[in-house]
Formats: sequence, C-alpha cells, structure tokens
Amino acid sequence: MAVALQLERDRAYQGLLNLIIGGGVDPDTPLSERKLAVSLEIGRTPVREALRDLARDGILEVRPARGTFVRHLTIEDVQEIYEVRHSLEGTAAFLAAERGPTLKLKAYGPKFRAMMDDPRAHDPAEIYETGAEFHLEVFRSARNRQMLKIYEPLRLRFRLALRLPRYFDHDRVRESVQEHLSILEAIERSDGQAAQRLICGHLSKGLEVRAQIFRSLAEYAPDARAFDWEHEI
Repeated sequence: MAVALQLERDRAYQGLLNLIIGGGVDPDTPLSERKLAVSLEIGRTPVREALRDLARDGILEVRPARGTFVRHLTIEDVQEIYEVRHSLEGTAAFLAAERGPTLKLKAYGPKFRAMMDDPRAHDPAEIYETGAEFHLEVFRSARNRQMLKIYEPLRLRFRLALRLPRYFDHDRVRESVQEHLSILEAIERSDGQAAQRLICGHLSKGLEVRAQIFRSLAEYAPDARAFDWEHEI
C-alpha cells in the first residue's frame, strides 16, 4: 500500500513538473488542486503532496491568502543559480575527469560531432535538451551521490527559468555544442583542470546571454527584474 501511494505521489510530481515546464500552466493564475487532479487523472491527495514538494524545490511559491503559483524568477535568482552551478559543475567536471567518464557520457561525443557537421539539421530545442542531459551525466560521472542530490532540485529550478523560444538564441545554442564537446574531450583525456575551466567558461557565457535578455526586456517590461521566463530555453 505504501509503495503504491509513493508511486502515485511520484507520478503526480512528474506530471505537474512536465505541465509547468511545458508551459501548460498560467503563471498568473493560482493552481487548482481539483483541476490538476482531473487533468492528470490522479487523486487529489498525491497532487496536494506534489504541490507541496514542488514548493519545497523552489518551482512553486505559496502566497498567503492568494494560493500556489508557478514561481517567477528574477535576474538575481538566475545569477545566484549560476554562481552555485559554477561551484558544483566545475567540481563535477574535475571529478569526472579524475574518475573517468561513464559510457553514457562518452556517447555524447558522436552526438555533438553530428550536430556540428550539420547544425541546421537539428532543432535548437533538441540541441538544448541534449546539452541539458549532458550536464546531468557529467554529475553522474563524478560519482558523488551527495553532489548529485544537491544539483537535481537546482536543475529543476534552472529548467523553469529556461523556457523562452521567442527569445531563443539559436546561434548561441549551436555554439554551445562545441563547448560541450571540448568539455567532454577534456574529461576523456583526464584533464580535470581543463574540464573545470571549460565548463565554468561555458556557464559564464550562458549567464551573460540570459542577463542580456533581462536588459533588453527592461525597455518593454514594467519590471524586468521579475520577468516571467515562461518560454526560454
């Protein structure tokens, strides 16, 4: 019985997360436990628990007397996330180089080279998703369970921030393929310092792109500090 309840809770969590990241939730409307349960075809109790867990992970926020909403990230939030990513991912890349890449991490080499050979044949969203999974596999290659546990909820928050196709920088996404390949090659040749330096440089460029988006939107949004990053990737 307990196992079944946990499975329902996990299914509700993943279903809600997919709905939020996929843009299926209006960030300005409070979430309805009843409507979500009907939409996901899951009981209200696991949905209630999933809402609580997503608030704990920073994906949702509870506003007193108003309800539960998808969290709006500010430029300060994004900067802080990147600062933590520099520390965690730099260390993960270093450890992955010392301990050796997993077979799954090595498999990204041919994928990245194919994307570089014919970049226009690959959808930018596909390239982004491949890169996002690559970052996670670097952590698995680091073989540090505690570090991975710290990174996973941060990764969810970051994915929430990166959902903006209309502000999608296609050239930057394709440029990142070469950066990912360079990081992988440094890990494969066991050069921890190079892997750490390269991944930190890659993250610095990513932050600058997102900061520029905020600066550009400041001309149009009443409060760009709290811009809704609903569609950026």
